[in-house]
Amino acid sequence: MRAALWLMALFAIAVASALFAGNNPGTVTLFWAPHRVDMSLNLFLLVLAGSFLTLHLAMRALSALMSIPQQARRWRLLQKERAIHTALLDSLSHLVAGRFIRARKTADLVINLEESLHRSGEQLPYSGRLRTLTHLIAAESAHALQDRVVRDAHFGQALEEASGRDAQEAREGVQLRRARWALDDRDAPAAMQWLDQLPSGASRRTVALRMRFRAERQAGEPRMALESARLLTKHRAFSEASGKSIARGLAIELIRTAHDTVQLQRAWDLLERAEQIIPEVACEAAERLLLLGGDASVSRKWLLPVWESMIQALDALNLAQRIRLAKVLEQGFGVEGQSPDSVWLSRIEAAQMSNPRDAVLQYLAGMVCMRLNLWGKALQLLKQSLLTLNHSELTRDTWLALATMAELRHDVQGAADAYREAAKR
Repeated sequence: MRAALWLMALFAIAVASALFAGNNPGTVTLFWAPHRVDMSLNLFLLVLAGSFLTLHLAMRALSALMSIPQQARRWRLLQKERAIHTALLDSLSHLVAGRFIRARKTADLVINLEESLHRSGEQLPYSGRLRTLTHLIAAESAHALQDRVVRDAHFGQALEEASGRDAQEAREGVQLRRARWALDDRDAPAAMQWLDQLPSGASRRTVALRMRFRAERQAGEPRMALESARLLTKHRAFSEASGKSIARGLAIELIRTAHDTVQLQRAWDLLERAEQIIPEVACEAAERLLLLGGDASVSRKWLLPVWESMIQALDALNLAQRIRLAKVLEQGFGVEGQSPDSVWLSRIEAAQMSNPRDAVLQYLAGMVCMRLNLWGKALQLLKQSLLTLNHSELTRDTWLALATMAELRHDVQGAADAYREAAKR
């Protein structure tokens, strides 16, 4: 359709030109004393158009002739720029391929080519970022080769080149890379120092938070590492399961660093609610409190959420967690000078009666009754728990408790038999 329209337009132009040229009686007269030139209007128009076209072509030819030096200069610049880009790509390829010596040599070549270009009076608009990236590649290669002198030299030059206003992102990248090198050198304080120099926006990036987390772990700062782990989990850098596992380990480590009850209470208050109800964390805190001579009622208060979750569904805690909970509760009831806790005794009795076949609950109820001098009930529950207990430590403790009660009854043979059974475990 478009071709047909163009053909019709050409026919129309041809017809109009023929009509105008064939029926045009106009004449143009040029006076150039003492001469006079007469020509038709059609010829004058053709001469005028030809003169204009000739002049236009002559000016274009002259312009092309005058621009030859500039084009030659531009071509030389393009060739040098291509050589720089090729060398930079080669350096990156060698770096990712593990050829660190070649990567460093090629990076030095890029630096030399850029310097020669600068000495010739040319200037690339991105020369600052180019030098920064090249020095960073050379420093990364030297770091992989454990050449810290060369690495620090290239790092200093990269940091100097990234000092302009338009090189903020490049400077942040250089600082992040330096922090990672410090982590590789096991220098956690230096890594945290470089991370602290980052702007507030860059310090909240996932890569910076990961480095800070590693540095805090290396520096032995569980409190700060726990805060970083929370942020990483919030930013979905860790999965929910991984974040919970990391938080559990750091919370336990934080609790173990407490050397008195005041420090332990402060560490417990630093934990979030979701971390406090983790069975391992609550048991560790309660056991640590009892070890430091703290109030047993406070330890049972910390264990209450874990206990309630176990009562609601026994499979909420695995066997190891239930045994740990029972041992810590037993330890709390065995503290001398503590008043009997009737509320917890009723909780344990109700849980044992609701699950009469649960050996761990039977063991716990029997041990608590023994700690509270309820000898008859304790003897009954502990003997029943022996029928289904399949845990060597609990079985040994049960026989030791039976031996203790036998000695209190002056049953020498029964105590000896109980001790013999405990020794077998």
